[in-house]
Amino acid sequence: MITLNNVSRVYGHDASEVIALDNVSLSINDNEFVAVMGQSGSGKSSLMNILGALDTPTSGEYLLSGQSIQQMDDESLSQIRNRKIGFIFQTFHLLPRLTALENITVPLRYSQYTAEQAVAKGEAMLAKVGLTDRAHHKPFEMSGGQRQRVAIARALVNEPQVIFADEPTGNLDSKTSYEIMDLLVSLHQLGQTIVLVTHEEDIAEYAQRVIRMRDGKIIEDTSCVA
Repeated sequence: MITLNNVSRVYGHDASEVIALDNVSLSINDNEFVAVMGQSGSGKSSLMNILGALDTPTSGEYLLSGQSIQQMDDESLSQIRNRKIGFIFQTFHLLPRLTALENITVPLRYSQYTAEQAVAKGEAMLAKVGLTDRAHHKPFEMSGGQRQRVAIARALVNEPQVIFADEPTGNLDSKTSYEIMDLLVSLHQLGQTIVLVTHEEDIAEYAQRVIRMRDGKIIEDTSCVA
């Protein structure tokens, strides 16, 4: 599904040049659950931004399901992000004035679904993450774990090929973090491809593969499947 060939990302020029990614090659298959780890400045966020089509490589090639991403224009990239990619963020990124159901159906506004179909899909996603009874609650009326479940449902609503989760447990207590990770594991078991960025070893243990980064390079790529 995902292939990076000798990808580098450089910011700035000359004396101010920063190499965020340094000649990274990587493949991720359908239905893999991959954790990316590294200290601040290791390149894991830059890698996530490129994989999520939020940024483009300075050099090298990124293929998503056989499509070359770095040559696409902004409109094409937006379509890729909306139709093929689901995002989960540490700070949830929910719209505060919208209910849980309305937040989940936001991505469907840019698709072919009617209003009635969007509501039906949103309700199905709420059921999937166990929040049917919170459909009409706004973010401030929900706990952190519930808000992250809404964010996960929003990431799933367009049936993406891959979900990118950037520190999804970073703002949660341990008990809630494990509940969210159990949910991600269950989604993976249903066939969802997941790429998770985390700095927490106990969270990375939920993945079947762990990639460790340092100074913009992959220094270790380990399968955790027995």
